[in-house]
This record gives sequence, structure tokens and C-alpha cells, in this order.
Amino acid sequence: MDQDVAAKEQPRYIKLNERDNVAIVVNDFGLPAGSRFASGLTLRAFVPQGHKTALVDIAEGAPIIRYGEIIGYALSPILAGEWVDEARIRMPEAPALDKLEISTAVPAPLPPLEGFTFEGYRNPDGSVGTKNILGISSSVQCVKGTMEYAVKRIRAELLPKYPNVDDVVPLTHAYGCGVAITAPDAVVPIRTLQNLALNPNFGGEILVVGLGCEKLAPERLVPAGINDAIVRMQDEAFDGFGAIVDAIMTQAEARLKVLNTRKRETCPASDLVIGLQCGGSDAFSGVTANPAVGFAADLLVRAGATVMFSEVTEVRDAIQLLTRRAINEDVGRALVREMAWYDSYLARGGADRSANTTPGNKKGGLANIVEKSLGSIVKSGSSAIAGVLSPGEKATQKGMLFAATPASDFICGTLQLASGMTLQVFTTGRGTPYGLAAAPVIKVATRSELARRWKDLIDFDSGSIATGEKTIEECGWDLFRLILDVASGRVKPWSDRWGIHNDLTLFNPAPVT
Repeated sequence: MDQDVAAKEQPRYIKLNERDNVAIVVNDFGLPAGSRFASGLTLRAFVPQGHKTALVDIAEGAPIIRYGEIIGYALSPILAGEWVDEARIRMPEAPALDKLEISTAVPAPLPPLEGFTFEGYRNPDGSVGTKNILGISSSVQCVKGTMEYAVKRIRAELLPKYPNVDDVVPLTHAYGCGVAITAPDAVVPIRTLQNLALNPNFGGEILVVGLGCEKLAPERLVPAGINDAIVRMQDEAFDGFGAIVDAIMTQAEARLKVLNTRKRETCPASDLVIGLQCGGSDAFSGVTANPAVGFAADLLVRAGATVMFSEVTEVRDAIQLLTRRAINEDVGRALVREMAWYDSYLARGGADRSANTTPGNKKGGLANIVEKSLGSIVKSGSSAIAGVLSPGEKATQKGMLFAATPASDFICGTLQLASGMTLQVFTTGRGTPYGLAAAPVIKVATRSELARRWKDLIDFDSGSIATGEKTIEECGWDLFRLILDVASGRVKPWSDRWGIHNDLTLFNPAPVT
């Protein structure tokens, strides 16, 4: 559709809050100058889809308001009907962390939601997986090539013998040696690797491949009481590369035999551990996809599940809205702690939170990280924030949790897996082929145009909210049911159908030696 065709459609914009003095254009591919809305507002210039137009005249230095919050200040006078692009907005300072309200607006508990189940794999420790996978950990990047070679053989020669096992996944990474292993921040990558092996989708069958001379000793990745779980390439008993690979395959087959006995069984929705993430966000993220996800998240919390949202830089500028929802003082202070830690981390690197917003975000109508953050936190729903996890920390409680991670899709996904996430819901406005081998990923489009164009990459279209065809509640219920179907193996998301899986990426804020 070109601009001429788009101009023939009824011009529409979305205003989210009665305080807002800007709105975003809904029409596919934008609207040309002269387009007149039902309100009587007429565009003075072309405005791309998702981008903002002024609803009233805005004076130089006056606040620009979206979501009922200030997203910036006008650098020059802006007339009603003009395009309010990023070049016309001065970004405000981030909220001061020492002046935040904590637990002043804790939501009342929502009524329990009972009777919803899924078909999962129950583990001896009580956790429940949504996949049945053999995960093989590595203690150092040096063994990655060997691991990948061995996994190729395992898939070809062993996996067909064990049809109840979904896959074999190498948990490889760029860590383990040449790093400051005793530095305080080294706890992040080490804890991440320790907890990755414990993800419920791996069924507790742990196998670690190491070299033998690395700083991160393989023993640190094996829980106490588990024996014969390590293959060291430098073991003098091995005569050649073939013997090393044979040892890995022997250990793998022993674990495949155990995993093959796992069967799906009916489990309550409270056994789910769901991760929420954004990637390739646009101005519709906070209007369609994230509100639908937030409604579904509330349903999951009501059902007793564990739900985590993340990405520190994408909540930092809206942190005042989250600390008020903290269930108690300790949780509120933990939110502040994670924000402060990340502020310091960015400062050490000579960066700040403004570095987050990407060219794609801006092309999709997001002027700055403030606007992006206000849309991002919507996916956390309306429940109380029940807990906070440091990067790579394992979730041990139910409810809505904030799991601190960078905003990088790949690092966030890795850290959420370490926290125990067994299924991820991923919203996108620009589109991304992102996927995880260790857990199913449901990709939710913010716009119907993207969902139509990427019909075999997008799993759920929330764009119908923007067009008025569906409500947030209707989309939220549909997404909730899809989550149960994917968790049960009844529906396979597109990334799994195509086998599109990104590498795991550790977060290592510690020095490299």
C-alpha cells in the first residue's frame, strides 16, 4: 500500500490518556498532509505510521505528554497537526532514585483463576518443563567446537533412538578462561551458568564438558550430590579426539535414556514460569502488544504462575510507576538497587540509558528511551511486583517478578532461562526472527501489517486492538490460551518450526584479563 492508497482510508490516531497532547497515527504507512481526523485535527505534514502528531499547539520548552507522562520538552514551538519527531524533543532527566515513592499504590490481589491446566513434564524437584531437552553445559569457550561436533553426532546417531526427547542443546558461551574469575561481578556469569543447567526443560539430567585447565572449574557447574557429570578433554585417559567425543556420547546416551521416560502430564497453570520480553519495539508496543501481554500476565498471576519481566534500561525511566506497585518496602528497595547498579555500570562504560533506543525503535515512532520505557512496563500488567531477581538469579516465588537484565534480546533471554523461565512471550513492532532452543518463544506483533507480512514468523497478532476489532481483554485471553497450548506442545511457535534459535549470550560485567 502506498501513501495515496493510505490517504483514502479514514484517518485515525490513538490518544492514550486525557492528559496527552500528542497522539500516534494508526493508518498503515502513515498519512499525508491535509489528512483530517474525526476530531477535526488536520495534519500539516506527512506523519509516518506510529509517529506522533501534536493535538494542540505546544510552546517551546513545554512538556510533551504521552501515556499521561512527560516524555520530553519541545525544543521549538510545535503547531497542532505537525509531526512531533525525535529531533523536536529534549529528553528529560531520569527519575531520581532517592525520591521514589515505595509501596504507596500496591494493587489489591486479583481474584484467583482456577481450573486452567497445561500438559508439562514434571521433574523430581517439583518443577515442570514445557520441553524435554538434553542440555549439555560447557565450562569454557575452548570446548565449543568439540561440543558442537559431538551434538551433531548425538542428533544423528542417538536422538532417533529416544523419540520422547525433543532435542539436544549445547549450552556454549564465551566465558571460563581469560577472565577475572574472582572479581565481585563475576558472580553474574557464574551464577547464570550454574542456573542454566537447572532449567526445568532439561529435566535435571546435567552433563558438563570442560577442558581441564580453565579458571571456571567444571565442578562449579555441577550441583552437590551429582556424580559422573563431567567430561574433561585434557583427561590423560583419552587417546585422541575420537575418544573424547565417544565419552561425551556415552554420557549423553545415559541421560537420554532417563529423559526418554518423561511423559507429559496435566499440571496446573501455577507450575508455569513465563518470561516477558520486547524486541524491535515501536510506538504501538505500549498500545497493543504489551497491554495484551500485560492482561495475559495478570491472568497467569491469578492462576498462581511465576511471571517475570526484565530489561533494566527499558524500565528505568518509568521506575516510579513500578516502585509504587512493590508489594512491600524490601521489594521496592530491591528495584531501586538494581536500577542504581545499572546506572553505575553504564557510567563506568561512558554511556547512559539514552544509548538503548535503536534506529528501528525511532523509525517505529519511539522518540527516546522515556517513551519506550513507558510502553515497555505495560507488559507487567497490573499486579503487585512480588519480587526482584538479580541477573541470573533463580526464581523461587510466584507472582509478578522483575528479573534484572540488560535490554539485549540475547542476554535477556539467557538470563531469563537461568532464572527458570520455561516459555517466553516476545513482543515486536519492527519484527525479529529471535528464538531460543531451550524454551518456546511466542512472538507477538504490535501491528497487523507486520503480522500479515511475516505470517510465518509471527505467532500472535495484537494489531486488532489498534483498529478496534478486538479489545485488550479479548486479545489477552486469546494470548493466555495460546500460552497454555504452546506450553502443552499442542502448538509449536514459528521459531521452533523453522529451527531459528539464537546463541546463548552471557552477561559479564566483570573485567577480562
